[in-house]
Amino acid sequence: MPRLPIPAETAWLSDRFTRTPITGVILSFHGLGAPGLKSAAEMDELAWAAAGGLVVFPYYGPWSWMNRNARAFVDDLVTAVYQQFSLPPATPLVAIGGSMGGYSALLYTRYAKHKIAACCAMFPVCDLKHHFSERPDLPRTIHDAFRGYSEDMETLFIEHSPLAQAGGMPDIPYLIAHGDKDLAVNKAAHSDKMVAALRQHGRQVEYVEVPGMGHGENTPLALLIKRIEFVKRFLKA
Repeated sequence: MPRLPIPAETAWLSDRFTRTPITGVILSFHGLGAPGLKSAAEMDELAWAAAGGLVVFPYYGPWSWMNRNARAFVDDLVTAVYQQFSLPPATPLVAIGGSMGGYSALLYTRYAKHKIAACCAMFPVCDLKHHFSERPDLPRTIHDAFRGYSEDMETLFIEHSPLAQAGGMPDIPYLIAHGDKDLAVNKAAHSDKMVAALRQHGRQVEYVEVPGMGHGENTPLALLIKRIEFVKRFLKA
């Protein structure tokens, strides 16, 4: 399978692991402050690749909070991927991620130029205004993401909070998981409210509440398998 002629510093792709024909594209969004370039495939990515899934890991900026620049970058990247691999427009596109990556999967799903088939968010940030003061390391990152924007922070929080945008989220399947021992992104303040809001708007949400799970810590094998199988449902040969 030919390598995608996109500069390696813009994204990591699983094309050398993905069997053909490609049955779907998986956008895998990284968490806050993700360092360096991705160099290897994870277990779940290999499982999706074996089912024809092309994993795309965009380098959209470690502190971007899926701002307008990040969303435009991912839109352009998806367009390039579909063109370079000659994928039909109907090829499913799935958004996944954890923490800021889960937030990014949700927010990109809300605004994406390309139709998203499904969204999987692990312990996601959902209320950006609340998160701004949730930890002392966060305000600098959010200020950095929105530097130069003309709107006030209240307006930007609304645009960039999945919770505030729940009514505009597409009617697709969602898988959201969160642990009750998460000290970095509080379950009650984020996923509990997001799931309730999505359901209020009639969206299809499977919510996995995990006793004893922290922020990406003590993740049960059953949840990892559920995540793999959820994505594989949309990889259609």
